[in-house]
Amino acid sequence: MDALNQTRVTEFVFLGLTDDWVLKVFFFMAFSTIYVLTLWGNILIMVTIIFTEHLHNPMYFFLSNLSFIDVCHSSVTVPKMLEGFLLKRKTISFDNCIAQLFFLHLFACAEIFLLTIMAYDRYVAICRPLHYTNVMNMRVCIQLVIALWLGGTVHSLVQTLLTIRLPYCGPNIIDSYFCDVPPVIKLACADTYLTGVLMVSNSGIISLTCFLALVTSYTVILVSLRKQSAEGRWKALSTCSAHFMVVALFFGPCIFIYTRPDTSFSLDKVVSIFYTVITPLLNPLIYSLRNEEIKSAIKHLRHRQVFFVKSCT
Repeated sequence: MDALNQTRVTEFVFLGLTDDWVLKVFFFMAFSTIYVLTLWGNILIMVTIIFTEHLHNPMYFFLSNLSFIDVCHSSVTVPKMLEGFLLKRKTISFDNCIAQLFFLHLFACAEIFLLTIMAYDRYVAICRPLHYTNVMNMRVCIQLVIALWLGGTVHSLVQTLLTIRLPYCGPNIIDSYFCDVPPVIKLACADTYLTGVLMVSNSGIISLTCFLALVTSYTVILVSLRKQSAEGRWKALSTCSAHFMVVALFFGPCIFIYTRPDTSFSLDKVVSIFYTVITPLLNPLIYSLRNEEIKSAIKHLRHRQVFFVKSCT
């Protein structure tokens, strides 16, 4: 054990997405734009919901939490990825790698739980409308959000402890652009079979179970729509289709990566981009900026700001 401690790696080296300089410049510009739009879109939604009183209801409360999670989730990996496009040697210290891994799983798991809660919220709103205000009051919503953060923290701690308990004495090259459990534990100087099984039991089962719960919720909603009017059916379908699109884009990559820890595909990095970079950008577009109430509230806030500026001048 002393020998392992003396030769323990102090940093990891990322291979990144490409070594081609032209592609690096292109990716840097593209992902920088995506990151700025992600921050702008999600912060805009949070501010709009916070400062618009008639949006203070469970659905928009969950949407504002989703935007917050997306800002945090993308900020865990994207800045380091952008830095890597500018550097010849892309490194991260061991401690920072573990921290990145912890927060990646914290925000990813929180989003998984939140999307599941949002599906339940839509189920109650559409299938049990008379009981909606009692079942999904703000006290319950706050309790659910606290529970999802506690669940995400427990999940992330488990993943982190599974990773740091292994000895790392070299090599230290990670075939990715961020630290995650599957590529990191492959570098351990020990048998990682049990760790891989535990990882699947934790990440894979959570992703798969929540996804099946979501599919069940939306299936029940679609069946119940037959009893509603054409206008109500169309509104519900529009909302649920947007929600399910985000679910598919986020859960698909998670299930693909975290249900097979002992297998490595070159496609992994491309798939990872979807849930670390693309989905946080699409969430505000799909969930909120298509929503007429959100767009109307944004216009109202903008006009209020213009009026404020004019009155000051």
